Amino acid sequence: MPQPGRPTVVVIGNGMVGYKFCEKLTAKSTSFNLIVFGEEPRAAYDRVHLSAYFNGKTAEDLTLASTDWYQEQGIALHLGDPVQEIDRLEKVVRSRAGLVQPYDYLVLATGSGAFVPDIPGVEKDGVFVYRTIEDLELIKAYAPAARVGAVLGGGLLGLEAAKALMDLGVAETHVVEFAPRLMPRQIDSAGSNMLQTKLLSLGLQLHLQKSTTSIVGNGRIEALAFGDETQLEVDMLVISAGIRPRDELAKLAGLEVGTRGGIVVNDTMRTTDASIFAIGECALHGGMIYGLVAPGYEMAEVAATAICEGERTFTGYDMSTKLKLIGVDVASFGDPFVTEPTSRSIVFEDSHKGVYKRINISTDGKYLLGGVLIGDADAYNLLLQTVTNKIILPPNPEDLLLGARGGEATAGAGVLNLPEEALICSCEAVTKGAICAAVTEQHVTTVDGMKKCNKAGTGCGGCVPLVKDLITGTMKANGQYVKNTVCEHFNFSRQELFDLLKLNSIKTYDEALDTFGKGDGCELCKPAIASILASLWNDVIVKQHTIQDSNDRYLANIQKGGSYSVVPRIPGGEITPDKLIVIGQIAKKYGLYTKITGGQRIDMFGAHVSDLPDIWEELINAGFESGHAYGKSLRTVKSCVGSTWCRFGLHDSVSFAIEVEERYRGIRAPHKFKGGVSGCIRECAEAQAKDFGIIATEKGWNLFVCGNGGSKPQHAQLLATDIDKETCIKYLDRFLMFYIKTADALTRTATWLNKMEGGMAYLKNVVVNDSLGINDQLEAEMQLLINSYHCEWKEVVENPELRRQFAHFVNAPKEKDPSLQFEGMREQVKAKEW
Repeated sequence: MPQPGRPTVVVIGNGMVGYKFCEKLTAKSTSFNLIVFGEEPRAAYDRVHLSAYFNGKTAEDLTLASTDWYQEQGIALHLGDPVQEIDRLEKVVRSRAGLVQPYDYLVLATGSGAFVPDIPGVEKDGVFVYRTIEDLELIKAYAPAARVGAVLGGGLLGLEAAKALMDLGVAETHVVEFAPRLMPRQIDSAGSNMLQTKLLSLGLQLHLQKSTTSIVGNGRIEALAFGDETQLEVDMLVISAGIRPRDELAKLAGLEVGTRGGIVVNDTMRTTDASIFAIGECALHGGMIYGLVAPGYEMAEVAATAICEGERTFTGYDMSTKLKLIGVDVASFGDPFVTEPTSRSIVFEDSHKGVYKRINISTDGKYLLGGVLIGDADAYNLLLQTVTNKIILPPNPEDLLLGARGGEATAGAGVLNLPEEALICSCEAVTKGAICAAVTEQHVTTVDGMKKCNKAGTGCGGCVPLVKDLITGTMKANGQYVKNTVCEHFNFSRQELFDLLKLNSIKTYDEALDTFGKGDGCELCKPAIASILASLWNDVIVKQHTIQDSNDRYLANIQKGGSYSVVPRIPGGEITPDKLIVIGQIAKKYGLYTKITGGQRIDMFGAHVSDLPDIWEELINAGFESGHAYGKSLRTVKSCVGSTWCRFGLHDSVSFAIEVEERYRGIRAPHKFKGGVSGCIRECAEAQAKDFGIIATEKGWNLFVCGNGGSKPQHAQLLATDIDKETCIKYLDRFLMFYIKTADALTRTATWLNKMEGGMAYLKNVVVNDSLGINDQLEAEMQLLINSYHCEWKEVVENPELRRQFAHFVNAPKEKDPSLQFEGMREQVKAKEW
C-alpha cells in the first residue's frame, strides 16, 4: 500500500524496460511509492527470447519476476489495466478500469507496437502480428490448419517469425521483403547474400523487392497480391514489418513527439515535462529510437538515477547485436557499413560452408571500426570489445578472421587483457573489473553465481561466454584450482568420470547418477554420460534411454520437417555397381531424396521414423552398415584415388583409407571426428582439414592430427613424418584413445589441442615418445573397442524390443497402418528436384 508522505512514481508499461526501472529504483531507494500499470494480463516477461515459446518454454519460464516480487518490493501492480489519460495539470493518470492515480513522477515505458502496413484485407482471418505471448498463442492455435505460411518483413523480427512457423510444422514458409536484401539495417549486401543462401538451403523461400498490394481471400486469407501483378497462395500470414513507438498517450498529453513517432527526451530521459520521463522503445533520444533491450536498460538506470537526484546521462548506445536466426549465426558490431576511403575492409568468404566475415579497420591499420559475421559469430564478443576499447590491432589484422598463424596473439586473445572498464554485460552495465572483483573478493566461481552477484548475463545472454572466460581466467591468475565439472549434478570433469565409470564397471546412467552424482540429472550430463558409456563399453547407444540427443535416439539425423536421413557407411568412397543399384532402389521405394556428401557417401533424406528399421534391413541385406552420421563418433575417412589410378599417386590411399575407417568405425568419442588419406602432397582428400590426416611421401606416410573443417577451419599439425603404415596406425590408436579419455564433452580435437598445456609438443611427447608411460594401455583399450564393434542398425533390426521404439507415436500398432499417409518435405523436394 502507498505510504503517506512519500513521493509517488507511476510507471506506465510493464515490459522488460518498465520492469528494469522498478528494479533499479527499488535498489537505489525505498522512499518512494511505486505504482505500475500494465496493459497485458501478465507480469513482465522476456521478449528477447520470445521465440523459445515455440520450443517448449512456457509463459512462466519467460517471466522476469513473479507478482510476489512486486509485493515484496512494495510495488502496486495493476495488470490488464492500461492508462488511458494523463492529466499533467492535476498530475494524475486515469486507467481503463477507472482508477485515478496521482503522481509526483511519471515514467512512460509504453514500448512499441507492431507496425501494420495499410494493406487492403489486413483484417482477414489468418493474419497475425508477432509481438506478445497472446500473439504467439493465436499463431500456435492457427498453424496446424495451415500448409503454407508467409511472413511480411525480412528483418530481425521477420526471420524470427519465419523460424516460429517452421518450428510449428508449417510445411512451406515464405518471407516477403520490400527491400532488395534481408536485414538491410544490420548487415551489408554480401553478408545478406550469404544469409539468403543459407536460409534457402534450410527450406525457407524468399521473395525480395516485393511490394504487397492486397491480401486476397473471402473473409480468410488465401493469397498475397504483389505490385508486379503476381500472387502467392498462402494459408496464414505473420506481419513483422517493423515497430512503431507507443506514443499516443504522450501526444494526448501534449508532450513533444518526433515527426516519425517517439517521445522526445533529453540526456536524463526527461520529456518536455520535467516530471515525466520516457524510456525504452517509446523514447526518441537524439533523433533515434533504440530497438534493443540493452539501451532500454541503460535508460531505466538513467531515469532512476535522476529521480533519486543523482547524476547520470544517456549519450547514445552501441547497436551491435548477435543473434541466431533459424540456426544461422548473424552478428554486426561497431560500424558495419563504413567504406573506403575512411576505412579498409578485410573479407573472408566460404560459400561452401556458408560463412561470411568482414571487418572494417582504420586506414592506418591500427583500429577495428566494425564488421559483419554470418555463419560463424564465435568471435563476436572479443571483436566488439576490440572496437569498444580501441585495442591496437595485431600486425596482421586478418588474424582476427583466420586465427593467428605464427604464434602471435590476436587482438583481445585473452579477455584478461581487456581494460578494467570494458563493458562485458551491456544489458546490466557490468564491467570486466566488476566481474574480476566478484571472483577475487566474493569468491564467485560460476556463471550462475555471477548472475546472482551482479546480474551479468541475465539480459540477452550474449555475454555469457565472455563472463565464463573471465571467471576462469581470474581464478587461474589468482592461483585457484579450476575444476571443469560436467554440471551441477556431477562434481567431476569428463576425464574423471571416464575413469570412475571404467574402474567401477558402471554401465547405465542411473547407476552413474546414484554412485557419483546427485539430483535428477540434466540435459548436460545425460548425453555426456551416455557418450562415456558408449566409449567405454561399445554398447548399442539406443539402450541408453536417458540420452537427450534425438539423432542418437533413432540412429539417424533428424531433418527439417521431422523426417530423417539415412547414411550407410562407404569406406574410402569405394562402392560396387550392385550396391549403387540397391541404394537407388531403396531411395525410389521409400521416396527418398539422394545426395552425394562431402565425405564420399550417399545420403538419403526424407525417411520417416517408422520406416527406418525397414530401410536399414534392406541395406544390411545388401552388405551395408551404419555410417554413424548421427553419432559423436568416426564419420568418414576420405580418400583420393591414389596410386591405383592417379599418375601423381605415391601409395594406395584408397586401401589405406578403407583399412583405417573399418578399424575405427563405431567408436564413440567426445565429439565427431573425421579422417583423410591423400596419395601425394597434392592433397586431393583434404587430409589436413581433418581430425587426423595421412599423406603419402616418397618414404612412407606423414601423420597430421587435430585439424578441423566446418565454420572454424584449422589446419592439422604434423605429428610424425615418413612412417610406415603399421607405425601410423599405432600412433593413431594412441592419439584417438588419449583424446577419448581426456577431452571435455562436445570438444573437437582441434579445440582439445588448443586448450592443451604444452600444445603439440606435449601431445607428440605423449603419443610418440610415451612420456606418460601409458601407450601400451592406450593401444590395448583401443583394441578392445575395435574387437567389440557392432553395427547399431543391425542390432535394432534383429532386436524386436529395440525395433518397437521406432514409431511416431508410443501407442502406434506394431505393424504399420497402410492407410496412414505422410506429406511434407520429401513431396516438395521431389516436385522441385525431380
